[in-house]
Amino acid sequence: MVFGLICAAVAALLLPVSVARRRFIKIFRPSGQSAAVGVRPLAVGGGLAVLVTALVLGIGTGIAAVVLGATVLVRHRRGRADRERKRACGQLMTGLDVVVGELRVGAHPSAAAEVAAREADGDAAHALAVSAARSRLGGSGADGIELPDSVVSEELSRIAAAWRVAERHGLALAELLSAARIDLLGRIRFRDRTEAALAGPRASATVLAILPLIGIGLGQLMGAAPLAVLFASGAGQLLLPIGATLACCGLLWTDVITRRVTA
Repeated sequence: MVFGLICAAVAALLLPVSVARRRFIKIFRPSGQSAAVGVRPLAVGGGLAVLVTALVLGIGTGIAAVVLGATVLVRHRRGRADRERKRACGQLMTGLDVVVGELRVGAHPSAAAEVAAREADGDAAHALAVSAARSRLGGSGADGIELPDSVVSEELSRIAAAWRVAERHGLALAELLSAARIDLLGRIRFRDRTEAALAGPRASATVLAILPLIGIGLGQLMGAAPLAVLFASGAGQLLLPIGATLACCGLLWTDVITRRVTA
């Protein structure tokens, strides 16, 4: 029965993606987002590795492998999201510089946003292009700035609020966007300083999570044979996933605490 379940799991992992689903992903994938070419082979390889590990070394070892793999994947995705947000904030700063410069030389807001959209990239360019199109059609350029699904949706909302105030009350848009730019720059610098200050605690958490592995290695060198206990005994098949889960939960909880400071 166990062998049958393993074969069914392998078949599910190797099941090809349907043509309709591929076409849907190709058409509706957001612009600028690359296709995850290596995600499915990676998932298949990881699933097969976990199945082989559980079959050879036991179900407890397989559970520990799943927990460790999920923790690595979550931390990798969080780090990639942070890098994308930092890059998007830089592009947004570039776009704001161009818009403010164009407005101060007398350009129309739609023309200024259109020029900035060509200079920027990513979500900032998309938001500015939509804003320029709305302004040309007689709508509100502030409504085009907001992108709820963007990694910089909060920053774009502040810029949209400043833009909306200028439209409603007839204030100088260049001055309000310049103030929004200064606010964004201050927030970026504060976040950078905070992340630099938190580098020590994050490194300490990583070291504490690795300490059990160091202890196991030292015990193995001393002849206590902890690997045999963990991988070849019933108690080890219970203790190994529990220890791996506790270590990974501590590491992820540390990430949550440090991310709240920079949020």
